[in-house]
Order: sequence, then structure tokens, then C-alpha cells
Amino acid sequence: MYASFSEEAQKNRLEQLQAEVNELQKTLGENKNAERIVANHIQLLHRYNEAKDAAQILIGRLANLKGTTVRQIHEDMDLLDDDKT
Repeated sequence: MYASFSEEAQKNRLEQLQAEVNELQKTLGENKNAERIVANHIQLLHRYNEAKDAAQILIGRLANLKGTTVRQIHEDMDLLDDDKT
């Protein structure tokens, strides 16, 4: 069962949504393509993850050469074990 809305309520909601779209477009930039921005962001995340994976491989090899653990190398180098920075 669908709820029915008055024509005026629908018009008001449409105006609110259009105002929200306009505000978001201002924030994004007038002639910016949102899909292109998202695609670029995903590409940057892939590059970040590849670099992080390579660094972790090197840290693992360093730990092996030093005869210690990866955790100890992280502690020795003051590396955080999260992606917040």
C-alpha cells in the first residue's frame, strides 16, 4: 500500500530536493562531473592500497632479515596499524 501525498506536499518536497541538489552542486563545483570525481577517487584508493601492500611486503622482509616480527618493526618505526592518517 502506498501513502498518498497532496500535490502541494509533493511540490514542497520537490523544491526541497532541488534546493539540496543545487547546494551539493555548488559544493562540488558548477561544471564538475560527479562520476569522474568518484572514478578518480577509486583510482587513487587503488594506488594507495598498492603502495601500502608493497610497503608491508618490505616491512615483512626487513623483519625476516632482522629476525623479529612485523609488529616489532611497526613499533620500532612508530607506524600506526590503521589507515586514519
